[in-house]
Amino acid sequence: MEKLRADILTSFKNRKINVFILFLFFAFVILMFTKLSKEYTNTIAFDVEKLNIPQENIILNDSTKINITLKTHGFRWLKYYFSKPKIKIDFNEDVHKKEGVFVWNKSKAYLNNIQFDKAVEILNISPDPITFRYGVNMVKTVPVLFNTDVSFSPGFSTTSAIISEPDSVTVVGPNILVSEIESLELEDVTFKDIKSDILEKVNIKLPQNVSDLKFSTNQVVLKAKVEKFTEGTLKIPVSIINAPKNTNLKYFPRMVSVSYYVSLSNFNAIKANDFKVVCDFNKTNENQSFLIPELVKTPGLVQHSKISQQRIEFIITK
Repeated sequence: MEKLRADILTSFKNRKINVFILFLFFAFVILMFTKLSKEYTNTIAFDVEKLNIPQENIILNDSTKINITLKTHGFRWLKYYFSKPKIKIDFNEDVHKKEGVFVWNKSKAYLNNIQFDKAVEILNISPDPITFRYGVNMVKTVPVLFNTDVSFSPGFSTTSAIISEPDSVTVVGPNILVSEIESLELEDVTFKDIKSDILEKVNIKLPQNVSDLKFSTNQVVLKAKVEKFTEGTLKIPVSIINAPKNTNLKYFPRMVSVSYYVSLSNFNAIKANDFKVVCDFNKTNENQSFLIPELVKTPGLVQHSKISQQRIEFIITK
């Protein structure tokens, strides 16, 4: 009985404490709402976010801040304290050039209409106007170079060379730095046992002093079409060039086999007249009784073309 009475008394006391904490919390919330509902005036340093700076120019005083005195209620002030405030300045529309500087002198009304809520009143902007000293940049487009280690699954190959998109990069920065850049290389990349199209993003190796330079991109896409390949063979007639005049030249064989690799999709497109095999008589000596066949014309769709016959026997009859 005594234990039950003690438990009830303890529960009652704990309930009193909980009610007190609850009332204390509500009082704090009401106080905060009261404070935040009032208007306050304060000055905040805004960072400048520069937009559309002309490529040929570089801003020298790049840490410019704008001190703006605002008047608004407490709720509006919260966002300025929880996130770093910025003012956007568009160099296409908001500034003009004057004696080697860009000048910004927009009015308080302009900022109110463009970048601030109607409930925020701008009391002062400092400094006003703001000047941005600039230097002249060099703009240069340089090629992207890469070496790839590629191995294909048996029977597969590319139908064309691996390319990068884009194949060049625009570099903007101080003349002394940009003039030294003739090309940009990609990070090393390896493709193994490839049997499908290559499509890979690869980062560019950026040079030192990268903070003073701007690049149109810092990565490219390597691309190549990969298909199943097969071997083909065709009989190609042999032509003799630079033969002696007023002589009758007999040679054998008059046709040779040419083997090549081609994608399955292009196999039927390859014809004998796409190839040309010649023997140059000027490349023989007096005691030589044979000619060396050369493959001087091949279609762009084939790879690894070769002639099976290495010698063409000949005799000269008057």
